[in-house]
Amino acid sequence: MLRAPAFLRRGPFRYLGDPDVWHSLTVTALALALTGGLLWLGYFAYVFGLALRAPTRPRGPRVALVFGRRLRGGVVEADYAARLERARVLAAEGALDRLLLLGGDCGEGVSEAAAGHAWLRARGLGADLPVLLEEASIDSLENLRHARSLLGTPPPPVLLVTSRYHLARCAHLARGLGFEAAPCAAEPRLPRSPRYLRRLLIESGYLMWIDVGSRWARLIGHHRMLDRLR
Repeated sequence: MLRAPAFLRRGPFRYLGDPDVWHSLTVTALALALTGGLLWLGYFAYVFGLALRAPTRPRGPRVALVFGRRLRGGVVEADYAARLERARVLAAEGALDRLLLLGGDCGEGVSEAAAGHAWLRARGLGADLPVLLEEASIDSLENLRHARSLLGTPPPPVLLVTSRYHLARCAHLARGLGFEAAPCAAEPRLPRSPRYLRRLLIESGYLMWIDVGSRWARLIGHHRMLDRLR
């Protein structure tokens, strides 16, 4: 049996056969057209602002959720390594009681969570810190749903450890799933590069789609669409 390419099994692409997804995309596109593109600019300002000011050592929660990222040939790539390194530093400082690594296997033969755990152990993560691996998910929403199942309901307050460009979407999804969550940036400061600007623009689009679609679903009482984000 033929298997879809890895990029079609990740993120929004895997939902493109879903009529509710097309419904929300259509509404978002109409809203974007009616505002002359200013809607996207508003979401970009929010994503950029959080990415710029997010702390690397937030106070409060001592349970960290580290978001995975697609492996390259089974190896941790640069963005994921930065997230793991932030978690390693927090653990070394005694700032964590528990660590939850998120991410399943997207065709590499090893889960993102397992590869991340191996990366951390190779760099001296102590065996005394409890580490949970969430290995069933392939996107950020699933990451958080499965994390909630592992941590219990209601989940404890958590740190969301991820790349600065990714923080706004993760924080938005976490709130919708009932988490009390604080953002924790992987990078010491916001990178200034064309590649990072592209990532911020893409994340702004994702967040716009999720937020506009959910607001529209609440307005028209479309409970099935809303249930996809719970």
